[in-house]
Parts: sequence; structure tokens; C-alpha cells
Amino acid sequence: MAGRVEPLLLKFPFRGRWTARNSPADRVPSHGVDLFGQRYAIDFVAVDDRDRSAPRTLRSIFAPEPPELFVGFGRSILSPVAGTIESCHDGEVDHAARRSPITLTPYAFGQASRARAGVGAIAGNHVVIAAGPAGPYVLLAHLRQGSIRVRPGQVVEPGTPIGQCGNTGNSTEPHVHLQATDSADWSRATGLPIAFSGGSGDCTGWLPRNREPFDVG
Repeated sequence: MAGRVEPLLLKFPFRGRWTARNSPADRVPSHGVDLFGQRYAIDFVAVDDRDRSAPRTLRSIFAPEPPELFVGFGRSILSPVAGTIESCHDGEVDHAARRSPITLTPYAFGQASRARAGVGAIAGNHVVIAAGPAGPYVLLAHLRQGSIRVRPGQVVEPGTPIGQCGNTGNSTEPHVHLQATDSADWSRATGLPIAFSGGSGDCTGWLPRNREPFDVG
């Protein structure tokens, strides 16, 4: 098809059992906007053998929850592509998780102020990988405070540890946000389509749907 851009083929940036949220397999723009190059972005949440990110209790309904309760918090996050570290940001604090309307509503009111505060307030602790001399660029966001293990200019391969799953920035529970763009300048970046290999079954060129659990060995 004329003008069609082939997806950037990536490895999953983790191991274990996960599920997708805000997947471009279900809608584009996946997060509802093109802002900050998010057109084809995807979120991943680690789950247990009952496909829960964390057990639900009365506290889940009425109050924020410590991120340490979630199975994904602290999970190793790996480079999904060969390339060079373009930039890193650390120092954002892991905040409490929110999973109910009671706790999510007041958090949503702060969305505009977080957007005005800049990349750190939105992406939290994050790493950007340049997959070529002039891109594309792959962002992994919401990493755990103090967990980033790479530095700008470092060469990485698929599977190189880069940090840990956290709950920093614009995040309501521990997860990793991944997107590919044509620029590392988020004010003008255009999102690029992505696909993955290395998940359950024959997954070359695969994109999981929302809340679809899958395993990565």
C-alpha cells in the first residue's frame, strides 16, 4: 500500500507473564492522542498466574496502594533493540498506585499540570535508544527510581538490562510504556508503528491486544 510504513520489529523488553494496555492493535492513536509521539505507543503490565497485576483488597477501592504490592514493580526491563543510548532520565519518585474510580478521579485532574511540567512528569524515569544514526528512537518510560543501568552513548543489544519497571511520571500502576518515534524531540516527534517477536508461540511481527496475557521466555 502506498505510503505504508513497515513496523519497527522489536524484542519484548522483559521476561515472564505480561499483558498489554492501550495497544495500537485495538486503536490508533493508542493513547487517544498523537502528542509526544504516542500514536503507536503501548503499555505493558506484569501479571501473576491468575493474570492479576496485584491482588485486590478493600484498599484497592478506597485508597492508593504501595507500588511494591504489584508483581511488576522492580522487574528487569531490557533493551528491545540494538542501538545506542540517546538519553536517560532518573530521579523521579515512585508514587502510589491507583486502580479505582475513587482514587483515579483526583489523579486525573492533575493531568494538565503534569503535561506542563515536562517530560520527567509525564515519562518519569526513562531511557531513549537510537536504533540508527538518525533514529528511529525507542522510549521506555516509568522506570523505577535509581534503577537505570545504562548511560548516554552506550551501545546496547536486545536483552541488555536497562532498568526496572516502576511507577514514575504519569502512571497509575507499575508498568512500562514503550513507543518508537522519528525524533527524540518529543515536541515534534511522529510516532512509528511497532511489532514484537519473542512472545507466546510464533509471534514474529506480533502485537498483543488490550488485556491479552502472554509469556516471554
